[in-house]
Amino acid sequence: MLKLGQKVVIVSDMFEQNLPIGEYGYVIAYDRNADNVFDYVLRVPKVNRNFYVPSMDIELEEVLIREEAERTQRDALIDFALATGNEELFHRVMNGDEAETPDVSIGNEEAQSREEFIRQVNLKAWI
Repeated sequence: MLKLGQKVVIVSDMFEQNLPIGEYGYVIAYDRNADNVFDYVLRVPKVNRNFYVPSMDIELEEVLIREEAERTQRDALIDFALATGNEELFHRVMNGDEAETPDVSIGNEEAQSREEFIRQVNLKAWI
């Protein structure tokens, strides 16, 4: 639940109320009526109006900025991997960094004794 006075961005207009999509607004009240689909009352200073909105139509500004930064970082890594021909980096970025986790486990396996390794291999072969 959003706090009163919190800055939000209108990201959609689910009920076609002519909301100013992409504009900033501030939460000025909660709509606590259980029979109503609207969750918040927003004040949008640019259009000088209040709007009743469901929670799906708004998003916190910080969340949108973080998502955009992650998307930009991912695009930059893909461009770098393509420019340098780094196939491993490209696959890691495209698959969601799954390639990094096995590297950590390989380091742990090298530190174990020979008997422990044979026991684990036999256990996996038995399963």
